[in-house]
Amino acid sequence: MKATGIVRRIDDLGRVVIPKEIRRTMRIREGEPLEIFVDREGEVILKKYSPIGELGEFAQEYVDVLAESTGHIACVLDRDVAIAVAGAPKKEYLEKPISPVAERVMKERKAVVINDPKTHPFCEGCGDDDRDCKFSSAVLAPIIAEGDPLGVVILTSTKPGVNMGDLETKLVTTAAGFLARQMEQ
Repeated sequence: MKATGIVRRIDDLGRVVIPKEIRRTMRIREGEPLEIFVDREGEVILKKYSPIGELGEFAQEYVDVLAESTGHIACVLDRDVAIAVAGAPKKEYLEKPISPVAERVMKERKAVVINDPKTHPFCEGCGDDDRDCKFSSAVLAPIIAEGDPLGVVILTSTKPGVNMGDLETKLVTTAAGFLARQMEQ
């Protein structure tokens, strides 16, 4: 655990203010749920709560089947990181921060097909190091449960000349809808 040197007092209602700098770097937004842990040494640990993370094993099985049946890379993301990956090396994607494209898909709450990342408007500003996108095409669908975007399902390819179409869009939107229903149960 890393010390920040910041000290806060608990107010009379039991609240503690998390400093703006920490909220910004940890991408904690107003109203976002935090999970509270207590360890044996008496430390209180706040962790961003990921409802999709609760479905980690289930999401992994789903993307395994999706990748196997399509031959593409399949991922499930929560609001911050990839939680399930199949069809590609897990260490390359798992627990990595989500892209601006995935954030935009959640914000706009609609599925998006990207068959030319260099010209697609959703991809503007991606890749802060000016590298070309490693994907040739992708389809992304938001996971929306009880009106809140909780994550994204992605089906993507790195192979040149591969285009995503209606079938891939239906597969991804079905997966997103199914995971959303699991969250609502």
